Amino acid sequence: MPHIVLDAKLNISDFSVLFTPIFEKSPLIRIQNMYVESTGISALFSVVVIDDAHHEFFIQLLSGKDRTTIRLLPLTDPVKTDSVKKSLALLCLQIQKHYPQMGITKSNLWDYLPKKIVN
Repeated sequence: MPHIVLDAKLNISDFSVLFTPIFEKSPLIRIQNMYVESTGISALFSVVVIDDAHHEFFIQLLSGKDRTTIRLLPLTDPVKTDSVKKSLALLCLQIQKHYPQMGITKSNLWDYLPKKIVN
């Protein structure tokens, strides 16, 4: 399952104020809405990807004691195309733009992440 693990706890409520929708035109990737769980330890992002097929799914953001995980919500399990994987990387880049001190400790999406984050 595609995932990215960041090395610090993200305050999801704070990030929900900073989050802006993500849109790329070709292939189409749209991350539009963020839904924060009532305890503030997780959030879902609605995603539409249109490449060779049409995919609608959710990205799950989980904030633990000392790390934050970005992954596909297993219930919406889309086909793992390059564009679907890129959508997770785009969300990670937006988090790192607002929290540049957060580094990536583990991932199976290195090909979709830049080597150095530039703000």
